[in-house]
Formats: sequence, structure tokens, C-alpha cells
Amino acid sequence: MDKVWESAADAVADLRDGASLAVGGFGLSGVPNTLIAAVLEQGSDGLSVVSNNCGAMESGLAVLLSAGRISRVTGSYIGANKEFARQYLAGELEVELIPQGTLAERLRAGGCGIPAFYTPAGVGTQVADGGLPWRYDGDGGVALASPPKEIREFDGVGHVLEHGIRTDFALVRAARGDRHGNLVFNKSARNFNPLAAMAGRITVAEVEELVEPGVLDPDSVHLPGIFVQRVVALTPEQAADKKIEQRTVRV
Repeated sequence: MDKVWESAADAVADLRDGASLAVGGFGLSGVPNTLIAAVLEQGSDGLSVVSNNCGAMESGLAVLLSAGRISRVTGSYIGANKEFARQYLAGELEVELIPQGTLAERLRAGGCGIPAFYTPAGVGTQVADGGLPWRYDGDGGVALASPPKEIREFDGVGHVLEHGIRTDFALVRAARGDRHGNLVFNKSARNFNPLAAMAGRITVAEVEELVEPGVLDPDSVHLPGIFVQRVVALTPEQAADKKIEQRTVRV
């Protein structure tokens, strides 16, 4: 099946208000900037986003955040995104912070059809006991806090029950992909993109290099096409649009 769509705008045209999105990327690496820009142009509002972080430097998800289009973020890292922190503390944004490994496993579990799993990460903290501020009231108080989670003991060690994540859409970026949706990621861009792609009911992948079926070595494919419903081939200019969060030089 040829899964290639003519444009990013066409590929996200049916994304509705209030939709949930799993978005790939690790820092500013492997971020689906072209698809995010298409969502911004499309106009969907009240989005619930699941991503490791929410962009920075007016790049990635930061453009949707700054436009007030995101109502909830599930992630593990606020980082240097001052607008993210401002909206959260002002009570404009609901935020569920999750240990990074737990977030990765919740996305993978959702994609594999696993409804829930137990992990020792977070036991003895507010992650398990509840009380983490999900939304502030704008005056320093907590308007909505996380609920307590089920704890069960295995081999004398406490484990907390975490639920798999499924989203309406997933937006990811790959270095190479074919018309059947098989994807290959580049280095650290592989950290969250395959997991986000697995969690989406409709997964849209922007690819820097589109190849014909059979070109990719099956043993090199990081994500099989069964998890991808739509493919968008980037232009050379779009493929070259890569930001650097912390530029360092060696003397």
C-alpha cells in the first residue's frame, strides 16, 4: 500500500480540536517540525500532547504552545522552555510529568496492546502516592493534583501500576522511509520517535529521504510500516531544517 500523502497539510487536515498527539523528538533532535507547522496552520485547538519535551527556542512543539493551542502536556522534561514553565505555573496548562523511562515504556506498551504494567520507578514518591501538581490555580496553589496509583509488591519490592498510552495521532520524523511506511531513524532521533509512532492510532511520518519499497534493508528498519498510516516526503529545504539546542565548540 502506498502511504505517501501529497503534503503535510493534507496529512493532518482531519486532526480535530481536542485531539491527543504523541510527538517524536528528543530535545530538538528528530522533531517533526514540518508536521507541527502544518498543525499550527490547520488551526486545531485544545490539543493534548504526549512528548518527551515540548520544544524550545520557538522550535518544535514550542510553536503550538506559544500559540495557546495545547491544553495538556504529558512528558518528562520542561528544560529551558520558559513559556512552558510560565503557562504551567500560571494555571494555563495541565502538565503530567513522568519519569523518562516510564514515559517511553507507556508509549511502547500502548503500541503493543499492553494496557498496563508495573515498574519500581516512582515508588515512595508523589509519582506513586499522588499529589503532583497537574494544574496550578495561578496564585501558587494547586488546582488539580495527580491521584494515587496502585502499588503491588514483587519479590519484596514495591512496584507502581502505570497505564499504556494511546493517542489519536502521532507525528514523527525519520531519516529514511519507503512508501509502505517502513522507517529508519538517525542516532538520537531514534530515542522517542519509534515509541511515539507506535502509540498513535493514526501515525504520520515526515521523512527526509523517501525511497521505493525494497530499497531499505529489512534488518536496518527501526519501525515497520504496520505502525505508520501516512508518509510525507520532505523537500531538501525542510529536511535541512534542524535546530541545535546547545551549540558547543572545541578549542
